[in-house]
Amino acid sequence: MAMWDKIKDQAKTFQQSQGTRGGGGSGQGPHGPLGGGRPGSSSGGSRAQLIGMFKSQLASAKNELKSGAYRDASMAMCALVAAADGRVEPSERQRVEELIVSNEVLQNFPADQLRQRFNQHVDRLLGNFEQGRAEALQVIAKAAKKPAEARAVVQTGMVVAGADGSFEQSEQYAVREACTALGIPSSEFGV
Repeated sequence: MAMWDKIKDQAKTFQQSQGTRGGGGSGQGPHGPLGGGRPGSSSGGSRAQLIGMFKSQLASAKNELKSGAYRDASMAMCALVAAADGRVEPSERQRVEELIVSNEVLQNFPADQLRQRFNQHVDRLLGNFEQGRAEALQVIAKAAKKPAEARAVVQTGMVVAGADGSFEQSEQYAVREACTALGIPSSEFGV
């Protein structure tokens, strides 16, 4: 628990330093504050900073993220975000798979386990979206017992979702649903 408090403090300090540093005359640019937690208020630059921050937080927690609950929940999360708009093009599925197996933290697990779980959830979501969504959220909720893992699940989903540079309304909604299932305020993730 203390680790997450430390990370939150780092995030605050990071936010403050980003807000006060002029960035050599660039003024606004990507050096502005991190979206301030208001949905839709963040520019592309601050969204990228947020994703970068999640990546580094995940990397620092890598040694703690080895449980089956984290693995399964984060694959359900990635599938939920990938299929958030009700469809997943084969190219998108492949791109997300590649992001999953190349993710530093997820390398704690065998790639074929990750692929299998991710694709299973995507197939269910595409077959029957409501039922697939309910099943994915049940799996995600299992990670709620450990707050550090629960946050890591959401961060993993956001890192994968944000990799294409856009963060659609439907993806934000999927993240909010996952936060509800995990008992975490979605405002922590700026959605």
